[in-house]
Amino acid sequence: MRGKAAKPRDIKPDPKFGNVLLAKFINNIMQRGKKTVAQGIVYEALIKVEELSKKDPVKIFEEAVKSIAPQVEVRSRRVGGANYQVPMPVRGGRQNALAFRWIIDAARNKKGQPMAQKLATILFETSQGTGDAMKKRDDMHRMAEANKAFAHFARFSK
Repeated sequence: MRGKAAKPRDIKPDPKFGNVLLAKFINNIMQRGKKTVAQGIVYEALIKVEELSKKDPVKIFEEAVKSIAPQVEVRSRRVGGANYQVPMPVRGGRQNALAFRWIIDAARNKKGQPMAQKLATILFETSQGTGDAMKKRDDMHRMAEANKAFAHFARFSK
């Protein structure tokens, strides 16, 4: 690795709920620098989640992110001319990044509804432990479980 590792930036909490995790999610939703559009989508989705669940929407959002965050992932390691899929634990920042990515991808892949409605549906399903985004996490865990025999290769990496 060359140079120094980049220092993580301090992200300000979102203006409506004062939640840093929600602010990071808004930044992930954002396209072409249009943050107010992204905030509108997320806040509208949270209102719809509140209508669906009759609970605090930020709690539902945090519950969804926590339930979808992967514990292990497989990473490719080259050992003696062969590539192995080695299961490794996932660090906290990457857990959130993957959770956000899966939620957003699942929402964008749905068709025929406004983004806020699709996002609300995905967040509600994920907090319940179902849906396309949860399937993605289960697939990753299944892959890590299948390649558990190669876990001893993990010690060669950083």
